[in-house]
Parts: sequence; C-alpha cells; structure tokens
Amino acid sequence: MELEPRLREILEDVRRRQGRVVVLTGAGVSAESGIPTFRGREGYWVVGSRNYMPQEMATREMFLVAPDEVWRWYLYRFGVVRDAQPNAGHRALVNLERALGDRFTLVTQNIDGLHRRAGSSEERTYCIHGDAAWVRCHYECGVGRLPLPDLWRRGTRDPLAPEERERLTCPRCKGWLRPHVLWFDECYDEENYRFDSTVKAATEADLLLVVGTSGATNLPMRVGQICYSRGAAMVDVNPEENPFSELAERADRGFFARGSACDRLPAIAAALGA
Repeated sequence: MELEPRLREILEDVRRRQGRVVVLTGAGVSAESGIPTFRGREGYWVVGSRNYMPQEMATREMFLVAPDEVWRWYLYRFGVVRDAQPNAGHRALVNLERALGDRFTLVTQNIDGLHRRAGSSEERTYCIHGDAAWVRCHYECGVGRLPLPDLWRRGTRDPLAPEERERLTCPRCKGWLRPHVLWFDECYDEENYRFDSTVKAATEADLLLVVGTSGATNLPMRVGQICYSRGAAMVDVNPEENPFSELAERADRGFFARGSACDRLPAIAAALGA
C-alpha cells in the first residue's frame, strides 16, 4: 500500500534523525495468521454447566481452584498457536530490526511467539504478557523457565491425561507448572515481563509504531502516554479507531494509518530503512 504524504514525511524524518524506534504490537498483528482474538466470544470456556470468560479463566485465583481446567484451556489455545505461521507483518518487523539494529525495540502483548519464529531477536523483543513457549513453577521454587512440554493437540472437551499431568509437574518441587503468561490478577514485573525495560525504551523512543492493539491493558497505554508527553512521533496501524489512534492524531508528529498489519507494515518498514 502506498504511503500517504504526511505519513511518509514523518517516517523519513525519523530515518534522517537515525532515531530509536519502539514497535508495540497486539493481537491484530497475528489475526492475519489465523489466531483468534483472546478476549472475543471464542475465548469462553465451559466448566460443568457454566461458561467462563478469559478474565475469569486466565487468573491466578482460578489456577489455585482448578489448575486442570486452566491448563486444558491454555493447551487448546496453544495448539492453535502452534499451527499458525508468521505473516507479512511479522516479517516486515524482522526486516526493520535488521536495518536498525540497536535502535529498534519490539514490545509485544502477544504470547503466540510468531515474532520470534519470524526471526525477531530475543534481546530486542520484550514479551510483556509472556510467551506460550515457556512454563515456570507455580510455587516459584527456583527451577526457572522451562520449555512447554510437547503435548498432543487437543479438543475443547479432552480431559488432562495422567501422563500430561506428569509432564506439567515441576521437576524440582513436584508442584504444578504454570504457563509463562501474565494473568489478569497479576502485576507486571521486570524478571518475567520486562516492565522496567519497556518503560525505559519508551523514554528513549523517537518513534512509537503501534500495530494491532486497542490499549486495553495498563503497560501499553503507559508506553503511549510516555511517548506522547515527550513529543515522540507516533504512528498507529489498526483497522479501527482506538485510544492509540486518538493519541497519534493529537500528536504533532502523529498519524493514524488505518489498515491491517500485512497491508501497512511492509511500506512503513521500507520508509524507515528496511
């Protein structure tokens, strides 16, 4: 897609400055890879005769009460993620990172790992909501981060088999392993979710490029507010208006690039030097 003159002007200015670029991605960048939106109607889970929504299932409180159900819910979704493939939006950001090097930081809300599988580097990618590829001990016994066991693809009604329970047991303390994800009733931290690193990146950004997020969680909106208050350039890529598009349209060097990640990101990355 051809860039609008105002958008091209903003991007070329950032390129001339050799400014730092922070990219913030949400579910929209993976939607074109076939991954359903986490909070949508497809996110509910049936336990007995009751429907539970993601805000209830994806919690530490629920894991304490029904770890089997929480794991069944996640393993079904992790199976969907495992079959998905990176798209043109993911690949455009890989190209941009290769062009900018240490002037590039990717902050993603997505746990699907598609940025990593597309080629984004671990050291410049901050997974602020975790990564489905990993597990850790629920009881924080010190075992560290472990790869998600290679369990078979499952349907929504499949119970946990005894051998699956065994593989979801901490090898050190024999308690439950948990998904390496940020639950709704937990707080961001640096060790697991790169909170401090993300805030620091926002304070140094010359451009904040937001892709496919509606700003429904705290840290992404904090990143947007920091960049806006500093006068950084802001570009929001999204099919729909959202809090980030409003910030971008109010910013002196801002633009709302309406459209999908696959349609928009290749040209944006190229204008920045990729």
